[in-house]
Amino acid sequence: MRALVAAPGTPGAIELRDVDEPEPAPSEVVVSVRASSLNRGECTALRTAAEGWRPGWDVAGVIAVPAADGSSPPAGTRVVAWSNGAGWAERVAVRSDHLASIPDELSFEVASTLPVAGLTAAGALAFGGALEGRRVLITGAAGGVGRFAVQLAHASGADVTAVVGSPERGEGLAELGADHVVLALEPEGEPLDLILESVGGASLAAALTRVSADGVVVSFGNSSNETTTFDARGFYRRGAPTMRGYFVTHELLEGRLGTAQLAELVDVLASGRLRTEVGLRAPWTEAATAVEALLERRVRGKAVLVIGDA
Repeated sequence: MRALVAAPGTPGAIELRDVDEPEPAPSEVVVSVRASSLNRGECTALRTAAEGWRPGWDVAGVIAVPAADGSSPPAGTRVVAWSNGAGWAERVAVRSDHLASIPDELSFEVASTLPVAGLTAAGALAFGGALEGRRVLITGAAGGVGRFAVQLAHASGADVTAVVGSPERGEGLAELGADHVVLALEPEGEPLDLILESVGGASLAAALTRVSADGVVVSFGNSSNETTTFDARGFYRRGAPTMRGYFVTHELLEGRLGTAQLAELVDVLASGRLRTEVGLRAPWTEAATAVEALLERRVRGKAVLVIGDA
């Protein structure tokens, strides 16, 4: 079969090659992949990846081979799944507890945006508890995680502030539920009850000075690639705020996330209560261009690769 693999020295450091078929464990299915959405983490990793490394976390397609232990839906079922790598391929093996069925009316391209971005947004927001009337701020709000988080926080009754890198990237966020759209998280201002922080550097430092006395800062990314320096007194003297780290891969591998949570996201997406913006659709033969566009922040929402010849 064919797959996209890391190829240092080539354009985009990635190319299509023939690879071995997946060999599923008894509790894994083989998915015939139709679409895969890109995530900043795997795209960044391509820059330094070893020859032959296989990216790909978010996949949507059809079960080609069900789990041998009977733990999965049958062959032919349309699914969205999280793969621990190697998902940019014609076929991939995934754990049966890391997938959810999708209805016919939900396209593979749209469904593929859910696993990493949707589960990260929902999991990070959960640290805030009941959000009704609470002040929630989301950095990187124009990206895949951010757009899901804005909608989910708004639906929970929060007052939502979206932080974006430019006015153009903030377009449409008010319609998704953002009460305020700003261009930076300033270190001074009204205390915030829950801050979802994915920029790192000075932005994370500002979050630690803006969180309320009993609030929570959830760090789940460092898109700035900067270290964070802050005066600890500005954090602990606020009262009893909390800082949490959130890494969706760890949660999935530890079994704290899986089919149930993914199925919930499928339900709200299919019902229209959650929207996803696919800012770029590209055939997998143009993966290098799509990766570059995502890393250069030229994609609003999610970028999706259409896998195969269709």
